[in-house]
Amino acid sequence: MDRPTFYEFFAGGGMARAGLGSSWHCLFANDFDHKKGETYRMNWGAEALHIGDVRAIKTEQLPGQAELVWASFPCQDLSLAGAGAGLAGERSGTFWPFFDLVRKLRAEGRQPPLLALENVCGALTSHGGKDFQKICEALAEEDYLFGALAVDAALFLPQSRPRLFILAARKDVAPPQQLLGQGACAPFSTPGLIAAHGRLSEKLRESWIWWRLPPPPLRNKGLADLIESDPPDVLWHSREETQALIAKMSEINLAKISEAKKAGRRTIGTLYRRTRYNSAGEKIQRAEARFDDIAGCLRTPAGGSSRQFVLIVEKGCVRSRLMSARETARLMGLPEEYILPERYNEAYHLTGDGVVVPAVRHLAAHILEPLIKLVKQKQREVA
Repeated sequence: MDRPTFYEFFAGGGMARAGLGSSWHCLFANDFDHKKGETYRMNWGAEALHIGDVRAIKTEQLPGQAELVWASFPCQDLSLAGAGAGLAGERSGTFWPFFDLVRKLRAEGRQPPLLALENVCGALTSHGGKDFQKICEALAEEDYLFGALAVDAALFLPQSRPRLFILAARKDVAPPQQLLGQGACAPFSTPGLIAAHGRLSEKLRESWIWWRLPPPPLRNKGLADLIESDPPDVLWHSREETQALIAKMSEINLAKISEAKKAGRRTIGTLYRRTRYNSAGEKIQRAEARFDDIAGCLRTPAGGSSRQFVLIVEKGCVRSRLMSARETARLMGLPEEYILPERYNEAYHLTGDGVVVPAVRHLAAHILEPLIKLVKQKQREVA
């Protein structure tokens, strides 16, 4: 079978491309960030790459007819941590110029058979669910059948990172029964997703698919397997710096440190500094730790408080440092040979803003590639 083709919008460092793998052929990749674009070029070459605002892209720049269009559009305005602007926001609102390209491709007779949209699960509840409904309306208007899956990276890697994947198939593709579920099914149909589906109009629910996605094999890697002893890009904190972090902990988090010390073995955890309110309603900075063998969700750093720390408790002592760039790449499922930016902040920004590679691979293997096989079979029948 010829390699299936795809366009990759909001491509970042090409993590969706890494997940799809070498059996797919990228016709076009776009991101507005020049630094991310340079990393994309270092890893994938520049042949398909276009750096620039999606608002300025014309369909003439999109070669051929892609069988899949992947778009991990910006999440900031849909995130629970954002300002709540939703799809009307400057960043998440770039979904609309992207989707205008999809509409224009249809008008030109080049409508992609498959679409994959990825974002935070906050997209389900943004503006009371209206933003999710608008996305579904846009898909239905272009004659797509669609459904969504909430996939947590923790199924594949030791990182808590739930993300929403909306997969759409052109109506004439007619997904086979083996890809269709009878209804919502754990672990990919979360209560939030079920509630969002329930808020859709009856007409939109007629275009809805409950995709059947098997759970992956049990994860066999823990956080300790990804942590470096002496990373080259970050230094271990002094005793005073570590104590300063511990001093920001609540009683609950201090108890976690105490339990780790009592364990009598080397225990690895992670820590985030967060802004919380005290009993007087004042903002204070807290340090929150976890020792459940899963890292917290990597986030794009906007100031030191959003960078994740590594904690190691051993023989009654606590050591701390920032998480290294390579460790963040491992938590995203990127291979060791993936070239990261030389500057730490740029590397962290790249990985914290990406899509988890094995989650993409799982979706490709069990839904996208069977659908592509069906598309190509129909193309042969017509020819």
